[in-house]
Amino acid sequence: MIHTASRVALLVVLFSPLIAAGEQSQRTWQGIPGLERTAGGRVFVSWFSGGPKEPAPENTVYLCYSDDEGRSFTELQAMATTRDGARAFDPALWIDPLGRLWYIFNRGNKETAVHDVHARRCDDPDATPPVWSDEFRVGYQAYAFRMNKPTVLSSGEWIMPVTHAVEPVQDWFAGKKQLQGVGISTDQGKSWTLHGAIEAPHWALENMVVELRDGRLWTLIRTSAGYLWQSHSDDKGRTWTEAGATTIASPGSRFFIRRLASGNLLLVNHYKFKGRSHLTAQISKDDGATWTESLLLDERSGVSYPDGVQDRDGLIWIVYDRDRYGAAEILLSKFREEDATAGKDVSGQVRLKQVIDRLRDDAK
Repeated sequence: MIHTASRVALLVVLFSPLIAAGEQSQRTWQGIPGLERTAGGRVFVSWFSGGPKEPAPENTVYLCYSDDEGRSFTELQAMATTRDGARAFDPALWIDPLGRLWYIFNRGNKETAVHDVHARRCDDPDATPPVWSDEFRVGYQAYAFRMNKPTVLSSGEWIMPVTHAVEPVQDWFAGKKQLQGVGISTDQGKSWTLHGAIEAPHWALENMVVELRDGRLWTLIRTSAGYLWQSHSDDKGRTWTEAGATTIASPGSRFFIRRLASGNLLLVNHYKFKGRSHLTAQISKDDGATWTESLLLDERSGVSYPDGVQDRDGLIWIVYDRDRYGAAEILLSKFREEDATAGKDVSGQVRLKQVIDRLRDDAK
C-alpha cells in the first residue's frame, strides 16, 4: 500500500495552472473528456491534447469551467504536462462525499515502463479562483491506469476502476497483458489498495463499477470483442468472478454507467451503431437486466467517450468528443431521466450537441 501525500504536505497553487493552453494552433487534436458539477452549480470539464497524436510524450491534460450553466467556459488551462518523458493523459473529474473535486489522470513512460495514477485536488471547487493542490501520486504497486470516476459504496468505501498489469510494460498500453480491477480506499482517499485481476478479450480496459441493489458490485468492461464484458464481486471488490460477455453491443469504445437519484441506472453507449456513432442514453429499472429504447444524443460518426453527472436538480450532463483529428470538438448534452426513458424530449429541457470547444470549423 502506498499513501498519498497529506493535505498539509501538498503545495497549494491557484488556478493559474502549471501552464496556459496558449493558442489553439498548439493543439492539433483533442478528446477524452470528463465532467463534474459542484453543489454551487459550477461545471468543470477536462480533456487532453498535446503532441501530434494520442499517445505521444507531449500529451497534456486540460481543464476549464463554467459559471453560467455551461453557456460559456473559462480559458483552457493545463493541469499537468509531460514530465521526464512521461505523458499526462486520460483525465477524470470526481466530487467526493466531502465535496472535494479530484482531477485524476494517468502518467505513462514507455521507455522506463513506469505507468501510474496521479491527481490534483480542490477542496473548495466553488471558490473564485479555485485552489488546487500540487500533483500527487495515487499509488498502486503495478503498472496501472484508470479512466472513469470512482464510486462510493453503501459501506462508505471508495472504489476506483483500474486497469493494470502484473509486470512492467515498455509500451504506451499493456495490450494483451491488461487486467481489470479496482482500487479500494477505506480512509477517504488517503490510501488505496489494488484488488482484482479480471481477464477479458484483447483491448479490455476502461471498466466502470456500480453497486447493485442486492449488494454485489457489477463491473462492465470495454473490449474489442463486439460486446461489453462483465464481472461481479460479492465482497465489495476484494475478489471478482470470471468475466463473460454481456448482451450490450459495443464498437470497442468507452461507455458511461451511473446510478441515478431515482435508483435506476443510466447507460450512455453506442446503440445500433456503425463504428463510433449513435451515442445514446438508456435507463434500466431492473439493475441492468433490461434497458429502455433510447434517447439519441448524437448520430454522427466519430462521437465517443461519454462522461457525466446528474446534478442536484435531476438534470443529467453528458460530455463527449467528436472527430478528434478533424473538427476536434468537445460537446455537451443535457437531459432528464424521463427523456431517456421515453426516448424523446418530454421535459422540455433536452439540449444536444452544444460545442464547448472546437479546433477547426471543418466539421464533417
